[in-house]
Amino acid sequence: MRHIFQQGSDPAAPVLVLFHGTGGTEMDLLPLAQAISPASSVLSIRGNVLENGMPRFFRRLAEGIFDEEDLIFRTTELYNFLDQAAVENGFDRRNLVAVGYSNGANIAGSLLFHYPDALRGAILLHPMVPRRGIALPDLTDVPVFIGAGRNDPICSPEETVELEELLSTAGANVHVHWEAGGHQLTRSEVIAAAEWMKDSLQ
Repeated sequence: MRHIFQQGSDPAAPVLVLFHGTGGTEMDLLPLAQAISPASSVLSIRGNVLENGMPRFFRRLAEGIFDEEDLIFRTTELYNFLDQAAVENGFDRRNLVAVGYSNGANIAGSLLFHYPDALRGAILLHPMVPRRGIALPDLTDVPVFIGAGRNDPICSPEETVELEELLSTAGANVHVHWEAGGHQLTRSEVIAAAEWMKDSLQ
């Protein structure tokens, strides 16, 4: 998978794994990583799927309707890539914290939904519920930050509440940060994620 790795100044800090939104690249969220945990190493990944020329992490059938078969395949592909990247770059595979926005938050959420050991924690910015009707793995004490907009036209508040409930029922320690706006990423949301990171994962 196309990616970049940047070595951080603190080898003990969580490694941030960045997942961009639809149409983004592995460069998009680098400033976000610097704001959230400046001492961390960063692994930033470009999605392997193209939709009208725009990179994504998995296919969708329509707005808000995921291609579930492709989602499962891409989640497995990504999980295996993280194993490989840890060996190649010499970081602790057990110390990964996902930072994903929109489509990137959905693939990060899918990692949590399918693997108990994929991530040490996750910052999901405007995510949707990746899958329904499946049993989640044991996520006991896995910290998860969800950034959500009360007027998000793509990810409704009801969807955010449902995702929070699913993750919490699996044992995750979920914190939801609400913004008044829509699907866009806000500065106050990033500040809240950075404060949460400091309290929950440092």
